[in-house]
Amino acid sequence: MRSFVKLGLAISCGALLALSASAGGAQTGLPSKPIPYRALVHPKSPAHRPKPLMHASAAPAQPPPLQAAPVHVATPAPPPAPAAPIRASTPTPAPTPSTPPPPISGSAQPGARLAPGAPMPPAELEAFVDGAVRQAMARDHIAGVEVSVVQAGQTVLKKGYGYAGPGRAVDPNTTLFRVGSISKTFTWIALMKDAEAGRIRLNTPINLYLPEPDQVKDQGFKQPIQVRDLMTHSGGFADRTLGQLMETDPRRIRPLVLYLRQERPRRVREPGVVPVYSNYGAVLAGEASAWVNGKPYQDLIEAEITRPLGLGHTTFREPYPARADLPAPMPADLAAQVSTGYRWTGAQLRPQPFEYISQAAPAGAASSTAGDMARYMLAILNGGQLDGASLYNADTARGFRTTLMRPAPGVNGFDDGFMEYALPGGYRGQGHTGDTLWFHSQMVTIPDLNLGVFITTNTDSGYRLASGLADEIVQRFYASPNEIPRPAAPDLADQASVYDGTYLTLRRPYNGLEQFIFRINGQVRAHVTKDGRLLIDEGDVTHAWVPGSAPGQFVRIDGPQTSAFKIVDGRAVRWYAPSGVVAYDRVDPLHRLPTLALGAALTALASIAAIVGLFTRDRREFRQTPMQARAGQVQTTIAVLWLLSIGLFGVFAARASDLSYVMYAWPTPYLLIASACALVAAILTGFTLLMAPAVWRGGRRVDSWNAWRKLRFTLSTLVFTGFSVLLALWGALEPWSG
Repeated sequence: MRSFVKLGLAISCGALLALSASAGGAQTGLPSKPIPYRALVHPKSPAHRPKPLMHASAAPAQPPPLQAAPVHVATPAPPPAPAAPIRASTPTPAPTPSTPPPPISGSAQPGARLAPGAPMPPAELEAFVDGAVRQAMARDHIAGVEVSVVQAGQTVLKKGYGYAGPGRAVDPNTTLFRVGSISKTFTWIALMKDAEAGRIRLNTPINLYLPEPDQVKDQGFKQPIQVRDLMTHSGGFADRTLGQLMETDPRRIRPLVLYLRQERPRRVREPGVVPVYSNYGAVLAGEASAWVNGKPYQDLIEAEITRPLGLGHTTFREPYPARADLPAPMPADLAAQVSTGYRWTGAQLRPQPFEYISQAAPAGAASSTAGDMARYMLAILNGGQLDGASLYNADTARGFRTTLMRPAPGVNGFDDGFMEYALPGGYRGQGHTGDTLWFHSQMVTIPDLNLGVFITTNTDSGYRLASGLADEIVQRFYASPNEIPRPAAPDLADQASVYDGTYLTLRRPYNGLEQFIFRINGQVRAHVTKDGRLLIDEGDVTHAWVPGSAPGQFVRIDGPQTSAFKIVDGRAVRWYAPSGVVAYDRVDPLHRLPTLALGAALTALASIAAIVGLFTRDRREFRQTPMQARAGQVQTTIAVLWLLSIGLFGVFAARASDLSYVMYAWPTPYLLIASACALVAAILTGFTLLMAPAVWRGGRRVDSWNAWRKLRFTLSTLVFTGFSVLLALWGALEPWSG
């Protein structure tokens, strides 16, 4: 993480001490009364840091992820994924909140089924959700699903579908699913409770609330990272995931404080500039809360959130063998009820090992049920109050519904850590998406409708269902019938040169082999069609967009999402994805995939030609000077190394469709050897460049290569040199930093 400059740290410490003295916190050094939330979170104008755009923003790349207790990772293969639910529990109403939310008034949108606040007919809602879930389970081969829907202070739907393991049907009250990054909402609530109590101030450096070894280094940046920067994911960190965020071997789990020290990412931009999703930033925030409260993070969440709300089947603990340096593991009774995670192989569903994330618990270690998440959503919709328990005050509740930062006008942003969602009908939701390798979840609360929707799936193919159910429910009951696809904008075709190009995600590593992989997988392509639509190709999916109401703003042809471009001197230089959690910068031709592919193809052809030439060359061409002989031997060695490297990169790419292989075997032997071969080939290519003048000088005609042989040698050397430079720019020549 980042560290703060000495001046900023000194000023912040002085301000904190002054505040403590004025508040009368003589014994503890902290205010004796809660500090008004507005004074902590939404300052009028922090003059000491860059002013972020506050009007829009967006969603995490795939990567981040989890599984089931060892007792559930059974060897027998599970039955085929059912097309219809194997088991669905009877809907049971949740206890009424202590202070029911006020009814929402308003007229229905033209053609909408219901007005805002009007309750959905339970039977119709259940039939609609059943149909959507059954269809998705059959289409996408999903083993198990849990859903809960709350409205107007009541749980109106709570169901389980499919199976959680061999012979185990999903029970929405007792079967625990891994909810991934929904865990972060617990972290932000804990952090805001500390802000209310005066233990943490959101506009001060995070280093004030961390043990010295875990404090963020400045790494040459002027501004310290503030607490609020972590809540908006604008800390400016590079993002690393492979080989360390999750583990399948419990022996590799590290204490949270050790993880923060050993996996500290590089700072790559000033804080508070642009939201770029960061698991590390959330872990840092969770550690800060744990540190100021003097208790492990898991104990803190239980004491402050899960026990007060009665969430008896929600835990951040995981089923590993007890260890003195780790928090107590998940109780055995809960571990026996954790769903197994599944992977669809194209032919069958395969159970996967448990994904441990205790080392980064504040970012993604939670397991929960649809029943518990229903209570959690009821509390959030009711301003943090439920059955006499009070999680946070009214000001904090407003903060969780008020944009703290968005990257561009119209794009989703962050509401004190909660993600924003643009929903059909112009409605706006807050909550979080949660993805592990095998589990996909989403929690969305919609205050204008007194509505909350939670869904979780236990199969890698469940993302489409999890990410779309809330939209489908709102569209079905509260939005006007779709008037889509929206028409194209012919004038946009004249601006093709402004937007056409390749853009690379900012959510990536900035060094090492992991950088190379993310440069390949993190590119999107923007293209304006002749009829006036903007196509954004994100690899496995392409969406069409048309201009919005502001310059550089675009809306989806088939949905409510908004994205935006940053325009500089009449040219788009950055694209803000609709989720608001990541941005993409335009890259030059050297950093585009077609360039890399062309370089690899030319290098492979030149290498093959060099090797084939050894066996097909006319014997008279073996006349050569000693220098030419050595140059020929070196170039043949280079050719072999390049072919070996390209082949091994290809083997890695072929296996990369298995995400668990990439995540848990990182860095794989294939990739390390491929990079090492490429590095040696690049170094030897440098020597052949130095030999080139002597090769051309040669000796007497009868003792030297002919002109055609010299030309072939030179052309091959230039191809090898160009590819070496290209791989160096992409980060592929760093086997030591895998």
